[in-house]
Amino acid sequence: MPSKNPAFSRGFGNNAGPGQPYAGWGNAPQQQYGAPQYGAPQYGAPAPQQDQYAAPSPYGTTPDTRYMTMDDVVTKTGLSFLVTVATAAAVWAMPGNAAWGFALPAVLVAFVLGLVISFKQIASPIATLSYGALYGVALGAISEAFNDRFDGIVMQALIGTFGVFAGMLVVYKTGAIRVTPKFTRWMMAALIGVLVLMVANLVAGFFTDGGLGLRDGGPLAIIFSLVVIGVAAFSLLLDFDMADEAIRRGAPAKFAWYIAFGLLVTVVWLYLEILRLLSYLQDD
Repeated sequence: MPSKNPAFSRGFGNNAGPGQPYAGWGNAPQQQYGAPQYGAPQYGAPAPQQDQYAAPSPYGTTPDTRYMTMDDVVTKTGLSFLVTVATAAAVWAMPGNAAWGFALPAVLVAFVLGLVISFKQIASPIATLSYGALYGVALGAISEAFNDRFDGIVMQALIGTFGVFAGMLVVYKTGAIRVTPKFTRWMMAALIGVLVLMVANLVAGFFTDGGLGLRDGGPLAIIFSLVVIGVAAFSLLLDFDMADEAIRRGAPAKFAWYIAFGLLVTVVWLYLEILRLLSYLQDD
């Protein structure tokens, strides 16, 4: 099954052992229905009963494999966020501007690690928690810088992020918005569009002051930030659906670390965009 989350852009993987990438998930064998057999009926011979539990697993798992549950997703995701927040708090507590000396290297390493996890589909606690810790370093430095200029803005952004997350979870669970193939296509188009505009604004910034005006704090920047927050929020629906789909398809418990990674990517993006929007609104 193709993934609906950018972090899961290559879909499910195959169970390849601890810390190894997963590739080719969702290729469940299709039941073959042959043509009806015509001829003399075999009366008196009972039809053989097929044991559905004796069929081989489409994921290459063994009978003693523990399958992923929602508790696994919640536990792994919670632990990943805990590591990220704890690292950010530790960096924030560093004296002076020492945190900035670690922020840029942490962002670069986290970016590369995130690409490796996404494309190789690594479902590993070491990979996911390392990514969370690295981004925690960057978030600590960024949050401190914003809070020094706009006192209390970080708490507001955290409350906003939690509110959006909880709201989208309710929307998903109640079925108010259903994750359909059409919805997924629209979301992927929106994600690509936002990314293209961000890159275009960055490139334009090298030639004109403020670039395209998408990040200069003006009215256009506020509108664009609201659009990005909306795209990030609706991306959470894709994350929730991916977790449910993995559970329905019998993914191994270890795959919950990959789900946690995807949720972490989306929530960090959402937090940073809310932080940016609040800074626009509070800027003199």
